[in-house]
Amino acid sequence: MPPSVKFTKEEIVEAALRVTQAGGIGSLTARSLAAELGASTRPMFTYFETMDELKHEVYEAATGVYRSYVENGLAGPVPFLGVGQSYVRFAKEEPELYKLLFLERPEGVGGGAIESLHFTQGLVRDSIMRIYNMDAFEADCYFRDLWLVAHSFATMLVTDDNALDDEQMTAIFTEISLAVCKAYKEVPGLARGDYDRDALFRELTGSSGPNGS
Repeated sequence: MPPSVKFTKEEIVEAALRVTQAGGIGSLTARSLAAELGASTRPMFTYFETMDELKHEVYEAATGVYRSYVENGLAGPVPFLGVGQSYVRFAKEEPELYKLLFLERPEGVGGGAIESLHFTQGLVRDSIMRIYNMDAFEADCYFRDLWLVAHSFATMLVTDDNALDDEQMTAIFTEISLAVCKAYKEVPGLARGDYDRDALFRELTGSSGPNGS
């Protein structure tokens, strides 16, 4: 009789996730997985015909880790702010998973940064509408702008190109949050692009024309 399989499919995916967390999706090979399991490469090929199949499973597992961060952010007193902070924390604590999900996902899988934005918008929309007295469209635009800031911080963190500390990032995030909220309240139609841009800039700069003449 052939030897029984010592590992379940879930255990293999969990081991592959650990390899990815440590060295990135590029480090996940049959050999590195076997080393993580303390076994031969045979268990992997019991459940997966190719490494690409396994990598897709790892992508789904990484998505689950990310969603746990989002859920923790939603549990905070200001859900949309908590989600933004959790997004940056995910990048800081799980840089290789962040890269996998938002910068270098496997070919043929969905997801990515924009899909994450749309998914998260649906989770925080009601809280933004309630806290800031915005309609659904304004709330989505408001969160979009703040999420893009969080995405910039997170991407700089995982590419080792962020010289800002947590206090500085929080201050910038707050500045932009206040500025966008104030602008939406004081410039009717701003979120929908239904406003006189030139007139507004003339008012703000004190100039009488596009060239200040």
